[in-house]
Formats: sequence, structure tokens, C-alpha cells
Amino acid sequence: MAREPVERIVIGEPRQPNGQPSENLQRVRQFVARWRKACPAVPIDYYDERFTSVLAHQAMLDGGLGKKARQDKALVDELSATILLEDYMRARKLRNKD
Repeated sequence: MAREPVERIVIGEPRQPNGQPSENLQRVRQFVARWRKACPAVPIDYYDERFTSVLAHQAMLDGGLGKKARQDKALVDELSATILLEDYMRARKLRNKD
């Protein structure tokens, strides 16, 4: 099975609505430190993950998913990660245009 090369890793940066770091940020930083030791050649970018869960729930509602599906944390996390990555890529594209 062929694998794609990894150009970079995008990690959600947990913050409170007011922009202050959330209590989970320390755990994320510990994970990133372990990742950097294991794969030092792969750059890691943090990206603000505020409101991605809210947007994921809204997308699920808009998509007509039932209450049980909307309570599936794994599905919410998957959609949140997709939203985070799309927003990161959009912001990076805009930044590179300037």
C-alpha cells in the first residue's frame, strides 16, 4: 500500500471563547512535544479550534442528522477536525496571496 508524504501536522489549539488558553492546552502541548521527538522533520502548526464543535453540530443539524448521531462524539470530533483543517487551509491560502 502506497502512503502519501506528510507535509505538516495541524493541531487544534484549545482556547476559551475569550481567547485565553483552555485547561486542555497543556495536554495538547505534551502530545506535540512527544510527536516532535518521534518525527522532528514534520512541522507542526497550531490553529485555533474555538467554535469548531459548534459549527460541527450546526452542520449535522443542517444535514438532517438525528439526535443520536449528533451525540456521537467521534463523529462530532471528525467534523470538527475537518472544519479546522478547511479553515486552516483557507487562511493559509489567503496569507500566501499577500
